[in-house]
Amino acid sequence: MLGCVIHGQDDLRVEELPVPEPAPGQALVAVRYGGVCGSDLHYWRHGGVGDFRLREPMLLGHEVVGTVLAYGSPSPASPAAGTAVAVHPASPCGACPECVDGRRNVCRDTRYLGSAARFPHVQGGFAARVVVPAEQVRPLPEGLELRRAALAEPLSVALHAVRRAGAVRGRHVLVTGAGPIGCLVVAAARAAGAARITVTDLLPAALEYARLAGADTVVRADDPDDPRWPSEVDVAVEASGVAAGLDTCLRLVRRGGVVVQLGILPPGPSPFAGNLVVSREIELRGAFRFDTEFDDALRLLAAEPAFDGLVSAVVPVREAGAAFALAADRSRSCKVLLDFGTS
Repeated sequence: MLGCVIHGQDDLRVEELPVPEPAPGQALVAVRYGGVCGSDLHYWRHGGVGDFRLREPMLLGHEVVGTVLAYGSPSPASPAAGTAVAVHPASPCGACPECVDGRRNVCRDTRYLGSAARFPHVQGGFAARVVVPAEQVRPLPEGLELRRAALAEPLSVALHAVRRAGAVRGRHVLVTGAGPIGCLVVAAARAAGAARITVTDLLPAALEYARLAGADTVVRADDPDDPRWPSEVDVAVEASGVAAGLDTCLRLVRRGGVVVQLGILPPGPSPFAGNLVVSREIELRGAFRFDTEFDDALRLLAAEPAFDGLVSAVVPVREAGAAFALAADRSRSCKVLLDFGTS
């Protein structure tokens, strides 16, 4: 079978790999689509994500959907062989203080598909066949096809970020960064009842995707004189992963408002307007991955065909290099999927 393996910075290879066998408690899944995530791009372009650095070759990918082929041991609760499924990429330990406290998304001993956060690395899902814990496969709701279901993982991230913001119903939400995650934050905020959503980005093409996702107002981040800039907002979600985006959020959120830092900032210290956090009593909250939001994301995707417009390209796995280059060029793409059904 074919798989996408990262060996180091700028060293992505499509390799022939052995087909794995599921052990007891595992499911063997025939992967159809895998979404290229920003973290996959970071491993490819920089050899790491934030403070997580590559130390060995790693199969990339954590946004995968496909069909169950077999189990290492049968379970009445598991989807039957032949069922179309999405794969939840996280395996929290269930025993650490965070898991016990109901915050499994920040489990200190979690395993996450395609992550170099621990060593040996957790191999990912960008292969024609993968084995995963059986409890991580989720049958697709009726009417949800695999192509759209490939958005479940990033939409879960967006849903978690919006929930970290608290109540957004009837409020004005600012989103800085209109990449795939930022656009899905727009959709999540709209589903949560936001009254108005403003999105900023440097790229006109990205802002058009944000508009498609449900943004009311889009503004070029490098045009401070644009009259569409809000004077203040109730909630801000920083999804660009750059310090300038966080600065914009802190300066535009109202006194006592909430800023959610979702984008992964560069390694090391990042400057930010800390005095505003003090003088305006702004609540600055982090948002990392997700937990039960995965099931909510599948239901939302099944109910809303408009999500299809955020998938800008589907590329055969043999052309993974071109797919990654396209995904890295936000002037030409939003979400790019690898198609393993052609391998």
